[in-house]
Amino acid sequence: MANDLKNLLPLGGNWLVEVIEEDPEHLETYLHNGDAQLNEDGHGFKLPDVIGILPIRNAVAYPGTITPLAIGRQRSKALLADTTPNESIIGLLTQRNPDTDKPNFDKLYSVGTAASILKVIKLPQGSMHVVVHGISRFKVIKKVATKPYLKAKIKPLNVKVRMTKNLQALIVGVRHAANRVIELSPNVPEEASVLLENIENPSALADFLAANLSIDIPTKQQLLEELDATKRLKQISVILANQLEVLELSNKIQGRVRESIDKNQREYYLQEQLKAIQTELGQKDLRTDELKQINKKITKAKMPKKVEQEALRELERLSKIPPASPEYSVIRTYLDWVCELPWSIQTSDQIDINKAQRILNIDHFGLRKVKKRVLEFLAVRKLNPTGKSPILCFVGPPGVGKTSLGKSIARAMGRKFVRISLGGIRDEADIRGHRRTYIGALPGRILQELRKCGSKNPVFMLDELDKIGSDFRGDPASALLEVLDTEQNFSFTDHYLDQPFNLSTVMFIGTANYTEPVPPALRDRMEVIELPGYTENEKLNIAKKYLVPRQIKEHGLTKNRCTIKEDAILAIIQGYTREAGVRNLERNIAAICRSVATKIAKAQKRRATIGKKDLLKILGPAQFESELALRTGIPGVATALAYTPFGGELLFIESASMPGDGKLQLTGQIGDVMKESAQAAFSIVKANAKKLNIDADQFKKFDYHIHVPAGAIPKDGPSAGAAIFTSLVSLLLGKPIRPDVAMTGEITLRGLVLPIGGLKEKILAAQQAGIKTVILPARNKKDLPEVPKEAKKNMQFKFAKNTNDALKFALGTD
Repeated sequence: MANDLKNLLPLGGNWLVEVIEEDPEHLETYLHNGDAQLNEDGHGFKLPDVIGILPIRNAVAYPGTITPLAIGRQRSKALLADTTPNESIIGLLTQRNPDTDKPNFDKLYSVGTAASILKVIKLPQGSMHVVVHGISRFKVIKKVATKPYLKAKIKPLNVKVRMTKNLQALIVGVRHAANRVIELSPNVPEEASVLLENIENPSALADFLAANLSIDIPTKQQLLEELDATKRLKQISVILANQLEVLELSNKIQGRVRESIDKNQREYYLQEQLKAIQTELGQKDLRTDELKQINKKITKAKMPKKVEQEALRELERLSKIPPASPEYSVIRTYLDWVCELPWSIQTSDQIDINKAQRILNIDHFGLRKVKKRVLEFLAVRKLNPTGKSPILCFVGPPGVGKTSLGKSIARAMGRKFVRISLGGIRDEADIRGHRRTYIGALPGRILQELRKCGSKNPVFMLDELDKIGSDFRGDPASALLEVLDTEQNFSFTDHYLDQPFNLSTVMFIGTANYTEPVPPALRDRMEVIELPGYTENEKLNIAKKYLVPRQIKEHGLTKNRCTIKEDAILAIIQGYTREAGVRNLERNIAAICRSVATKIAKAQKRRATIGKKDLLKILGPAQFESELALRTGIPGVATALAYTPFGGELLFIESASMPGDGKLQLTGQIGDVMKESAQAAFSIVKANAKKLNIDADQFKKFDYHIHVPAGAIPKDGPSAGAAIFTSLVSLLLGKPIRPDVAMTGEITLRGLVLPIGGLKEKILAAQQAGIKTVILPARNKKDLPEVPKEAKKNMQFKFAKNTNDALKFALGTD
């Protein structure tokens, strides 16, 4: 049987099986009987009283084990020089401190293993390897010599073995645990289980396991010094249980990991097989073909040199990453974006200024100032093709055609048109994009829209600039500072792209209803062009030329089937809409078209002509009518002009008095600025009571109440100061203000009338309400030529430098 047995060599805690041919009979005897019989039967060795000592470090030799040792120290070489393989016996003692280079007996453990030398191998560098076979335990009794090598007088130690049922059960348990450890250990060969089953002696079994378990040196030395085989097996049983628990947990974790990667490994293996098959069939490798196509796209895009270098670097990374890797899709998406951006693609501008002017006139009625600015840009571009594009901002009420004007500009210039709405956005990443480290990252809206339009010089409209928000995610308005700065946007860097993109050829146009919410730094980067509300005549022309034909077409009608008379359109403008733009006008025209389409679809009519008398049936009663005559027939009622984001409005200032002690009450949901204007007007009246022929005692006997109707609508601003002052004076003098007079202007405590804004919108509102005379601040006289002649038709304008002038024009008295 000995020829089939294999001994285990402990190397670094791993199980290494090797067939040992030397002295097989001795080995078989040890496996059956252990080291207790080695000195008593014919197969054993007689231990000498004095033997040479070989210090070993980081290892403990046990009886019955084969141990390879590397010899490098001079004393160890001297010992081996005095020995003969297969004949000499040496003692193996473990060092207490492995770092000691020349250990003496006090640095060594006193209990060790006597061993025979099986083989000595000399290496060219002067070092030696020796293989020793453990025979029996011994204990050092006396030190004999330290030179040229250590010698000691020893005493053999016999192990204690008493076979009981408990010991047999312990052996079975230890064997079972050891076999389980062998199964779970990947580096242990199956032969180890065979050898384990052939060890019958309990002491030999304990030594075999102690030599090959991964435990620390002090514990191994303790097991060597323990002579009771039962106690040794109990200790080893505990060690095996701990290692088995760790191995089972590790195996469980590895099983989970293996399950998760098996699918990827299978896919990778199949992909590699597919490549090999395609190569054998002479077909193209799909991935190689894909990488070549991306390379062609990079070259075709004609991007800047630095960007191209970065794209090629990412392409090289892509070629080294397996397709199953998450990073693969991230890089591939990035390269797609880089290749599809219009780095060098742009449209040619139409420099025919007369043609551009015709297009603008066809698309829009009026808007002379805006058209003039666009034609100026085209003229400059004709003389200087490499000039920077302007950054315009159209400011005006809703429905005046800001967005449609941008489309007309693009058509007139022969450029593509792009529009994004900025209303409500709160995240800076909407402008600059997300960094690639985030899952699902994308470039910002600027680059997304440029990619869609396929041109690097479109007309780019940033709609609703005044409705941008901000929160903890950043301020989009601040991110637009770089986009809308001609000195910086040639190198706009999106967070996702992380490379500069030239936006200097893009013509940016912003839109806003009013400029107050737009940050000053952003407003400073744009050329603001105001689009005031339309006059009645302008609305009539817009309806006839654009709105009516468009709605007739959208409702499936024709000019022959549906005709809307001019008096009907004027009636809609005057009685059914009250706006600066034309959106509600178009909605009412659409309602008429729907009514006609319904009748034609029911075969009730073949065609219809809509006049003023038909509006009551289709649209219902008129929603707006003038209440001016009713409101201004009594003292204390003045008409003020106000400006809102939706155009001009009339405000009626009503003053009343009641017995009291001179207090002033303000109502009508008015803001702080308007309240201060009312306080200032009241102070001026009290301060100038004598000059105004007002009895000063009235301020002690009466309280005064100023109310601005439409209390559900917030109102604010200083321009109603003149009207509030006139209303109070009218009340106190008992003189009514002329019914056809409206006024606007801020006042000071010195009685000066200061200039105001929104002049055109206020004059339009006065005209629609039937006002004949408008009192304006004298410093606004210079702005009057900007107001269209149609808006000033049949109206008189009086210019007041101070409150006395306002009273003279409003009350007809000095």
